[in-house]
Amino acid sequence: MQKITAFFTELMRKYLPDPFVFAIGLTLLTMVLALTVQGQGFTELTTSWGKGFWALLAFTTQMAVILAMGYVLATAPLTDRFLDRIVARVSEPRTAVIVATLVGAIGSYLNWGFGLVIGGIVARKLAVKVKGVHYPLIIAAAYSGFTMYGLGLSASIPVLISTKGHPLEAMMGVIPLTETIFAPAMLVTSLVVLVTLPLLNAWLHPKPGQPVTEIDREKQAPAKAQQAAAVAEDDDTADTIANKLNHSRILSLVIGLIGVVYVAFHFRAGGSMDLNLINFIILFLGILLLGTPIAYVEKLNEGIRTIGGIILQYPFYAGIMAIMASSGLVDTLSHFFVQVATPTTLPFWGLVSSFFINFFAPSGGGHWVIQGPFMVEAAKSLNASVAHTSMSVMLGNAWNDLVQPFWILPALALSKLKLKDIMGYTVIMMFWIGIVYTVALLLWSHL
Repeated sequence: MQKITAFFTELMRKYLPDPFVFAIGLTLLTMVLALTVQGQGFTELTTSWGKGFWALLAFTTQMAVILAMGYVLATAPLTDRFLDRIVARVSEPRTAVIVATLVGAIGSYLNWGFGLVIGGIVARKLAVKVKGVHYPLIIAAAYSGFTMYGLGLSASIPVLISTKGHPLEAMMGVIPLTETIFAPAMLVTSLVVLVTLPLLNAWLHPKPGQPVTEIDREKQAPAKAQQAAAVAEDDDTADTIANKLNHSRILSLVIGLIGVVYVAFHFRAGGSMDLNLINFIILFLGILLLGTPIAYVEKLNEGIRTIGGIILQYPFYAGIMAIMASSGLVDTLSHFFVQVATPTTLPFWGLVSSFFINFFAPSGGGHWVIQGPFMVEAAKSLNASVAHTSMSVMLGNAWNDLVQPFWILPALALSKLKLKDIMGYTVIMMFWIGIVYTVALLLWSHL
């Protein structure tokens, strides 16, 4: 296994560019495919790309908000103390890798934005505390837990199709969560991933005597000192009315409780969970946990540093999705897989096609908009389960995210590592998760 790991790590080090370069390369590749495979004209292609470039601006903002506010929640004093207690009990490098994977996975199961951030934070804490931890691996391990989001409470496709009025309701109706993420087969799959992925990641850790790249602890100390100095400087601010309002716990408590009350009223009135509500919950829960308005603002400013790559790159992926939709590339790719499918194997081919499409459309919701109609129609024509087929697209998305550079950006921002440092490990994790998801979908289809 060490030789395989070394092979992929060296391969990524030599040939994998920066995520932004990857996005540009995918854009050009999609254009070439649209021109050559689909026969789309250059004028039409360029027009669809330009018009689609900002088509997902609202969604881009939602993604940025959920990550920035997820950072606040993951670094709140209460969360930080909880993580410190976990870290204090760990002393062995392989145990540290297991813990980082579990925290990232459980956090992502609860909410993908929260999991992306908290995994990276606990991995960094463990790397500082436990000597001998291979830093690139523990960051990759924490990120690998992100695949659990496809099986979790914020899985975008299952949540979307369980909501009345969703875009494909006329085609497929409303599919309750009990038939997707809460189906027994998917709950068992979640447990399998939760048990096996941490063990795999621990196995990947260099053995005693092999080279290990540890975190630079000297760089961590100045950063903490600067944060402490900033807090101290802020605490010494003059005793003014403005400063009292900035540090008012009452203001945070009142507005936070009003937010909680609204959420309760929303669900009591039969409202559903969507990205806006998730962001709303994360925002006001963070306000309550941080204690004062100024504490929340300062922590949010830290979180904003982790989302620069997303703000830059997501419009490029929106443009790619526009080309895929206007040229018919998605239909061609999906049809290639579906035409060899049977009612029991359609979810498998949905998983595979979704994996490849996610390179070009790394968003569960946006991904579903362009692939969903074809997959639902295929399920209906083959008399296959629409719920299983929908879930296969979700799992293909979550599977590919292990090697999709776009979603690794927050982990890179938190760790100060390069994409090539960790991708060799996530490729191996991707192979294992692919086996788990494939077996799960095939067995589910036969139940």
